Amino acid sequence: MSDQPTAAEPEEQSATGTPRHFGLIFAGLMTAMLLASLDQTIVSTALPTIVGELHGVNHMAWVTTAYVLAATIAMPVYGRLGDLMGRKALFLGAIAVFVAGSATAGLAQDMTWLIIGRAVQGLGGGGLMITSQAIIADLVPPRQRAKYMAPMGAVFGLSSVAGPLLGGWFTDGIGWRWAFWINLPLGALALGVAAFALRLPRRSVKVAVDYLGIALMAAAVTCTVLVADWGGTDYAWTDPLVLGLAAGAVVAWALFFLSQSRAAEPIIPLRLFRSRIFNVATLLGMVVIGIGMFAVIGYMPTYLQMVYGTSATESGLLLIPMVVGIMGTVIPSGQLISRTGRYKIYPILGTAVVGVAVLLMSTLDTGTSIVVICGYLFLLGAGVGLIMQNLVLAVQNAFPASDVGTATSANNFFREIGATLGTAAVGAVFTHRLTDQLDSRLSAADAKVLGSTDSLTPALVQALPDRVQDTVVLAYQQALTPVFRYLVPLFALGLVLAFLLPEKKLAGGDDHDAVAASSAADTAVETDVAPELTRK
Repeated sequence: MSDQPTAAEPEEQSATGTPRHFGLIFAGLMTAMLLASLDQTIVSTALPTIVGELHGVNHMAWVTTAYVLAATIAMPVYGRLGDLMGRKALFLGAIAVFVAGSATAGLAQDMTWLIIGRAVQGLGGGGLMITSQAIIADLVPPRQRAKYMAPMGAVFGLSSVAGPLLGGWFTDGIGWRWAFWINLPLGALALGVAAFALRLPRRSVKVAVDYLGIALMAAAVTCTVLVADWGGTDYAWTDPLVLGLAAGAVVAWALFFLSQSRAAEPIIPLRLFRSRIFNVATLLGMVVIGIGMFAVIGYMPTYLQMVYGTSATESGLLLIPMVVGIMGTVIPSGQLISRTGRYKIYPILGTAVVGVAVLLMSTLDTGTSIVVICGYLFLLGAGVGLIMQNLVLAVQNAFPASDVGTATSANNFFREIGATLGTAAVGAVFTHRLTDQLDSRLSAADAKVLGSTDSLTPALVQALPDRVQDTVVLAYQQALTPVFRYLVPLFALGLVLAFLLPEKKLAGGDDHDAVAASSAADTAVETDVAPELTRK
């Protein structure tokens, strides 16, 4: 089966090897990436109002879970089909699906309607995140790729702060439905730019879609995400439902990887795992980005609200130093990689910086200045910025053009799985510690004043008598900050992985065609796979 381009549309090239209208194309890709990443977080501050209007507090978690679940499942599918069929049609389709889901969610009259809309959004959003990164690899020579991948990495950090703030602003102003409707004009703009400016090779192949692999992967991801979301919160870890889902996840993952060894065109080909670059970069991303960054993003805003009495908006704004840190390192590191073709030093430095930042956060107490916390958050962001997209760049550079989308999507896919499991693990340890701290510190009379700890909110804490409030604040601080210390050995492991990451120098922009022609042979050497096995 051949996957060579048979009808590549002509495109003038600039001196750097990029299309002459690449600025316009890149703006469209960035818009699509921003939309997809924003919608992971934009509903968080709007949820109380949404569930109140739609009378669905019991289904609140599904508004977020539906999006994350659908996007995670969609990622490998878009990546593999893009390599087999070409990416332009898939990218346009992902935008259309995302916009349709946004319109559905914006028009929702009940929770079921809203959750369906969010799931459709996720199916499109997963495609936008993966296909945007893979299109960069199609259009940009390896050496120049770093400086364009860097802003895409910054988008993720920006959206983690901008999403909740924007959702709260819409909710307090013109209404929460605009958190979804804003996607319509922006999505239409990205669609128009991609339709008329984007020129990519079209592949005339008859694709053997791996339906069994997709079904097994969907089952495995669903069970895994539900165990992470429900375990220790909605249900006890020993509840038969959680245990059944965990067993289902193990079985589904085993069957999925077995199916990938037999499928004609597997969604995640097992040959990817023969690359040391892929294995190390994926594990490193799961450890440092999936657990490190998302654990802090998930719990620091609530910590600031509980311990310092900040509002939800203020706690979100206090994460801005982290975004500044990300942008302060991701852009310069991308420029330096483009000049030198070397990337290994940046994950090493980034992992060390993230580990130091998390260690410093473990020393926080109720008297720590907010300025100091912002400094630690800036340091965390600076470390993440040195790692995030540079790992994707390393993975893309390790494979030929025929596998670049598959490798990119698999790397992102496993990072999402790591983020889900890591956040759940941190949450479980924190919740257990908080319960123990409150039980040991509150007298029977104070516990009666406090009421149920399941309903503990920042507003409730601020309304408590001073004595009880001080006890709760101290318990919250003592419950969370040691959890950060528990993560330090994980970052030490990440530093070892960063040193073990092989470096395959990025080729210069002037030899892009040579790189494309020889990359399959290079990958065969890198992965110890015979050349005839690099494509079926």
